[in-house]
Amino acid sequence: MSFSLPVLLVISLGYLLILFGIAHATEKGQLPGRWVRHPLVYTLSLGVYAGTWAVFGAVGVAAEYGYGFLAYYLGISGAFLLAPVLLNPIMRISRAYQLTSLADLFAFRYRSQWAGTLVTLITGIALMALLSMQIKAVAGSASLLAPDTSPHAISTLFSIIVVLFAMLFGARRDQTSGSHQGLVVAIAFDSLVKLGAMLLLGATILVSVFDGFAGLEDWLAMPGSGVSALSLSIDDGSWRALMLMSFAGALVLPHMYHMIFSENPSPRSLSRASWGLPLYLLLLGLPVPLILWGGMAMPVGDQPAFYAVTIPQALGSPWLTVLMYVAGLSAASGLMIVSTLALAGMVLNHIVLPLRTPRDQSDIYRWLRWTKRILIAVIIFTALIFNEAMGRNLNLSTLGILALSGMLQLLPGALGVIYWPEGNRKGLVSGLLAGMILWALTLVLPLSHATAPLTWVSALPITPEYDNWHIFTFISLGVNIVIFTLVSILSPTSPEEASAAQACSLGALSRPQRRELIATSSSDFVRQLAEPLGFNVAKREVVRALEQLDLPPVEYRPYQLRRLRDQIEINLSGLMGPSVAQDLVQRHLSFKPMASSRTAQDIQYVERALGEYENRLTGLAGELDNLRRHYRQTLQNLPIPACSVGDDGEILMWNQAMAELTGITADEVVGARLLALPPHWRDLLDEFVHGPDLRRYKHRLDLKGRPHWLNLHKAALAGPDHPEGGSIILVEDQTETRLLEDELMHSERLASVGRLAAGVAHEVGNPVTGISSLAQNLKLETDNPDILETADQIQQQTRRISNILQSLMNFARTGNHAQANRYEPVQIRRCVDESINLLSLSDKGRGLDYLNECPGDLMVLGDEQRLVQVFVNLLANARDASPEGGHIRVGGFRDEYSAIIEVADEGTGIPPDQLDHIFEPFYTTKSASQGTGLGLSLVYSIVEEHYGTINVESPADKSRGRGTLVRVKLPAYEADSDEGPEGENQGS
Repeated sequence: MSFSLPVLLVISLGYLLILFGIAHATEKGQLPGRWVRHPLVYTLSLGVYAGTWAVFGAVGVAAEYGYGFLAYYLGISGAFLLAPVLLNPIMRISRAYQLTSLADLFAFRYRSQWAGTLVTLITGIALMALLSMQIKAVAGSASLLAPDTSPHAISTLFSIIVVLFAMLFGARRDQTSGSHQGLVVAIAFDSLVKLGAMLLLGATILVSVFDGFAGLEDWLAMPGSGVSALSLSIDDGSWRALMLMSFAGALVLPHMYHMIFSENPSPRSLSRASWGLPLYLLLLGLPVPLILWGGMAMPVGDQPAFYAVTIPQALGSPWLTVLMYVAGLSAASGLMIVSTLALAGMVLNHIVLPLRTPRDQSDIYRWLRWTKRILIAVIIFTALIFNEAMGRNLNLSTLGILALSGMLQLLPGALGVIYWPEGNRKGLVSGLLAGMILWALTLVLPLSHATAPLTWVSALPITPEYDNWHIFTFISLGVNIVIFTLVSILSPTSPEEASAAQACSLGALSRPQRRELIATSSSDFVRQLAEPLGFNVAKREVVRALEQLDLPPVEYRPYQLRRLRDQIEINLSGLMGPSVAQDLVQRHLSFKPMASSRTAQDIQYVERALGEYENRLTGLAGELDNLRRHYRQTLQNLPIPACSVGDDGEILMWNQAMAELTGITADEVVGARLLALPPHWRDLLDEFVHGPDLRRYKHRLDLKGRPHWLNLHKAALAGPDHPEGGSIILVEDQTETRLLEDELMHSERLASVGRLAAGVAHEVGNPVTGISSLAQNLKLETDNPDILETADQIQQQTRRISNILQSLMNFARTGNHAQANRYEPVQIRRCVDESINLLSLSDKGRGLDYLNECPGDLMVLGDEQRLVQVFVNLLANARDASPEGGHIRVGGFRDEYSAIIEVADEGTGIPPDQLDHIFEPFYTTKSASQGTGLGLSLVYSIVEEHYGTINVESPADKSRGRGTLVRVKLPAYEADSDEGPEGENQGS
């Protein structure tokens, strides 16, 4: 039974179109999300590891080494069973720094573009044999089904088809996301087809060839059945080498790194895969002995590797034959697509971009997409050329051995990433070069028969051959490890490498420096990145990083800018590779030169990192972290406002009491500069931090319409255990204490003035009452107009004396801060209007024009009636000084946290020698019949009790030398956003 090439071509294209349809439907969201994101899908996608080994290679190796074929499955199963200590650390690093390949990981860890480039070259060389193995397997199986077709034509057609589908799968329009969910689902479907076909073939052989288990036992019991290959003892060297290479495959094979780490949806999925993949591989290996025994029993030819297609063909089952061909095609195409996609990304990031960065491209994403497509085609056609030149002369197992043994050379460097911080780039490069040279001389050349036997080969104790390949595999790996270790120990490690090693080591934390960037805002980031990336790309990358960090569109805080810079570097690393991204960020988002060799540690980064590690710290580390959190919580809950500031002015700590006092949360200011605070706090703290004083007592600061008195204390943080410098500031709110002191002083003053007033009232009031009575009697005893007029004058004077005594008593009651409990928001314009209305009741000043120009939203916190008394006195004085037909203007405005009210008249003004005395009690420039001298002193007292100031300018009009301007400054009222009027009154 045979097929024609067009039929096989239609079958191949049809199956690959099904795969593409599944991937396309996934990308468009047409499949249920719970299916796509299910851990089983991720686990099945890891079945790409097997490739054509599952269908063809395992049977061929079983024929040669017996149960040794299982080593290929056992090695990677062991790696997944050790996932918590082997795979999870790599996944943490890869996800944190957007490292999409092993070359990215090496370039990041060893801080060397050469390391990434060398890994890419080694991977490309070794992968040619693995890709050739897939092409050879498909071409070989197709040749058996279509004997009249040339294997070269099949290989070429298959390569062209894979190129097209690899471009569709891997080079999508969205270059900012490293995940290809459609590819994952398609490869998972591939794995299901592969597993189902193998299990079905095994069951068919068991039933059709051996007539069930009883028949199989009878056949195995027959002498000379040919089953001795599986019953012989396993050769220790070969299966151990194969197991080690498959163990390393979890880390070093590009398609496995891509599927395990780059396409990983969550740590939970890797946890499920740690037992799910070994189970899948066990099921995949179960039919292999049955297929081998079935091929021996029938028999169906001398190529055990292709029993999977020749047995169904011999059984005369076309549908099973097609299914097994599709299974082999599925296994080969899946591995080739994922491997080529991963290798193309490595070549792009570590060979193409270092040689030519697309600085002049208007759309860098499009340039990267097309470059990657070209690389995919180049890689697959190079593998085709390799297969035609060398691969056709080698069997599948030899090609697999060459590929895996070459990739094994990367294992020491990969383990050094997480387990040996002392390893450096010089040791890595030296070890890789030595190991690869030995690999080429002792394995590639002898096994590929590329050259005639060399003279040095005959001098070796053991000649490199197919039967002892494992010996030279271990030798080249051992030389690699020894040189890597020795050179790393003997050569110095750069600070950049040490920092990267610390970031990669299991459980270690990096210690970034708190340095100031040249860019002062996220907008500066866009402008600086526009030069290498173009404005549109730069803006897109900055906006994407801001969204990932949940930062506002415009960020200016130094700590958050450092986080933004790191996130941009991580994102560009996923796009261009870590070396190119690091170089680009260092050149265009650089730090300012250090003022000294001593740089502070970025304490906020360490706090955040320790918070993420909280649940993973145990033993002494856990206890130390508990102690750290205890002391930090003590500072945060300290009832005294406190903050710490670095020498560079960056705010490092802002406790809860400080947030309550200032109304500024810690999230708003921690990591920002002092200069970013509101003006009143900025001026106070910045001056105090940089000033020589260590203490400042009873500093007045107006906050939301209320005066506060603060005591400030400063202490240096520098010392033997803290060489980074900085200051800690304690702020004591002495407002309540000051009010109590004022109330006590007022009480004493009130008592003394009360005694004085009582004495005056007693001593003066009685005689005045007597005088008034005599005047009234005098008016009753005579009709003489002159005497009656004199009596009226006497009564007027006695009433004036009574008014003076009353004013004195009012003056004694001023300054009482207990009245502050009745303070309410007061509208200045309304007070002025009421004062003007009161004055309009008098006959005086009928010809004057009062202008109230105070804005309606100008408000203070105070006693409205007493403030009306202030404006009545000020307007009365302005009225008395103004000429007939003059204007009296009252204006007001807001100046930061103060309300300024100005009363201006057009009178003759106040002489300069009298300006210093106008607020003194009983001092007046008016005649004895026009004033007592207590009005302005009363105004002064009321303004003072409202924590304001008052000053007088005269003359107001300098050019004419006329007019007087009285300026009253009161704390402006600011309503709390979370308080209503009642809450405001209660807090007053």
